[in-house]
Amino acid sequence: MEIIFVTSALHGGGAERVLTTLANRFAGQGDRVTILMTAGDEVVYPLHPKIEAVSIGQASHGNPAVQIRRLFQIRKFFRAHRKAYIVSFSTTINLFTALASPGLKNRVILSERNDPNQCGYAWLRNLLYRLGDGFVFQTEEARDCFPVFVREKSAVIPNPIRRDLPEVFTGRREKKIAAVGRLEPQKNHRLLLEAFAAFHKRYPEYTLHIFGAGALEQALDERRAEMKLEDCVILEGFHQDILERIRACSMYVLSSDYEGISNSLMEAMALGIPCISTNCPIGGSAMCITHGKNGLLVPVGNADALQEAMERLAASYAAGDGFAEKIGRNAAEIRDTFAEEKIAAGWRSYIAGER
Repeated sequence: MEIIFVTSALHGGGAERVLTTLANRFAGQGDRVTILMTAGDEVVYPLHPKIEAVSIGQASHGNPAVQIRRLFQIRKFFRAHRKAYIVSFSTTINLFTALASPGLKNRVILSERNDPNQCGYAWLRNLLYRLGDGFVFQTEEARDCFPVFVREKSAVIPNPIRRDLPEVFTGRREKKIAAVGRLEPQKNHRLLLEAFAAFHKRYPEYTLHIFGAGALEQALDERRAEMKLEDCVILEGFHQDILERIRACSMYVLSSDYEGISNSLMEAMALGIPCISTNCPIGGSAMCITHGKNGLLVPVGNADALQEAMERLAASYAAGDGFAEKIGRNAAEIRDTFAEEKIAAGWRSYIAGER
């Protein structure tokens, strides 16, 4: 098969991580794989040597002339690869891909990677999605946000767990709490700070480590200072080896207001870290976590519930009752549930029109 993955750039987001995991696997199986980047040339993820990464421009910053030129460049690229299967990731890129494809013989798959309810132009999205040949969603809840004509041509395929993750941690855990994600409003790190501040009064030996970069970095730093948490909340920034840095932590916390499926949450679970997540739309966290068995779910936006969940795990460690350890052991089973080879096989079958 010849497969073209379309994205803005490979600058470190969750959608890009899934894309590169699939691309690397398909290339390793002998498929001809191209990653077409429409708004940049940054590549932070390792790529299989047989993958061709092509950039056709930089970010438009809303410039209509740049966007129109991008549209024609995408169509030109598709026409030069008439037998390729096209797989687009994320709503905005999906719209460009759909607009560039009429009259071409390529099979075009559009994939949603976040909560569709957050789209501010759903009417336009739904109109242009009529040009797609197929659709991939992470959860049934995401799929059900769309009209019947989309649902009838869709597949629900969760995110894959990469095979190259570090081993499940089995030693004595450090009194650290990890959070991983872009420093953007969606992730609601302010809620996490509020919950941690209350938690820290009872468990002052713990520190919070927030990994990621983004537009709210300065605001989060200022809020940390206002709350006098500089000594116990560390803004770690972005690191390629995040999993190695967090694998010995006592717990992982996802405080998002909404998500598709959080890759960072899945990988933390795969490392055997006891995890806490908001039960956010569109059901991605609930797909991964059975509350009280392999993680803890709390209501979105509820700092008290988040604090209580953190205290439940900390109290378990202190009492030595085994609850936190059991949560972590059960969480690690996600490696098999969402194994890369299973998820990639589902993708490949759907791309080829076999399901």
